[in-house]
Amino acid sequence: MKIAFLSTFYPFRGGIAQFNALMYHAFEKEHTVKAFTFKRQYPNFLFPGETQYVTKEDIADEIPSEEVLDTINPLTYVSTARKVKKFAPDIFITKYWMTFFGPSLGYVAKKLNKNVKRISILDNVIPHEKRFFDGFCNRYFLKNNDGFVVMSDAVLKDLLYMKPDAKYIRVNHPVYNHFPAPVDQALAQHQLKVDTTKKTVLFFGFIRDYKGLDLLIQAMELLDDTYQLIIAGEVYGSFDKYQVLIDKSNAKSRIALYNQYIGDHEVADYFSAADVCVLPYKSATQSGITSIANHYNLPIIATNVGGLKETIHHLKTGLIVDKPEVEAIATSIQSYFEGNYKATFAAEIEKEKQENSWENFVERIIAFSKTL
Repeated sequence: MKIAFLSTFYPFRGGIAQFNALMYHAFEKEHTVKAFTFKRQYPNFLFPGETQYVTKEDIADEIPSEEVLDTINPLTYVSTARKVKKFAPDIFITKYWMTFFGPSLGYVAKKLNKNVKRISILDNVIPHEKRFFDGFCNRYFLKNNDGFVVMSDAVLKDLLYMKPDAKYIRVNHPVYNHFPAPVDQALAQHQLKVDTTKKTVLFFGFIRDYKGLDLLIQAMELLDDTYQLIIAGEVYGSFDKYQVLIDKSNAKSRIALYNQYIGDHEVADYFSAADVCVLPYKSATQSGITSIANHYNLPIIATNVGGLKETIHHLKTGLIVDKPEVEAIATSIQSYFEGNYKATFAAEIEKEKQENSWENFVERIIAFSKTL
């Protein structure tokens, strides 16, 4: 089949671009696929991180994409639709994670020929951080697609709330498999300049309010000095409030901070150094961090919000914390180490991740397209 894929690709960086690149490679094994990407993805006020683009330090998957869409220039909506139509795809795929993209992606989908199957992979429908334009943008985008791929029950619930008659498939998030192989834990800890004798907890990924890093920092105060925390990720906005918590914490000396974008080539050190990854989220639909942790067979402790418990099975591949509260998070971390769960959880993760391959993921999408 001919597949047009309009989303974030090289030279953009981050988890969305990584996801799309892996999906592109899985599609191209059996089909003809063309990647279309953005001329401008976000205006600066919507991207408070350091940069949206690959830097010379990054090791990027240089997917051959055509830069066509400027999200704040409607003239490019028209030209993008024209270029996609010229390619004459059987399937048109987008990835949707923020309502800001509703008008641009929705317009392109709307203008395609009626025989094209328009499928969107939904990361979020109802956003964590709400804006006045969410309702309109969501409705416009959703009505201009034929089918949807959801990777959590939480996203499915939001989809059916917004569009009760939506056609969809529910598929687990595939496991990221493009990162470097794990390294020896002591070596990784040495690389990160952390204590090799302590129980090591990892918080990884972009730092945003809903992800609850403040709760985890406070939870560290309730754990004794045999525990240490690695914080690794670029902050969206200001880090000031987290720095205040760290500075006044009795655990300050046991918190290693890497407040920066973590390139793919660096990821192995962080996940290899850790004994457990903690997702102390206050709200969520799903998290790509679970897929990275699964790649490294690293168990996760996560709060019971959104769809996290669908991919982290309590007392099998990780622990689920009942509520996003400081004491509950600290208690679960302590229970994890007292139960000596790392090896048994890691073995279960290895079994499960074989089912969540990129090949299986795209096969399900192809089969779904034939039902639309």
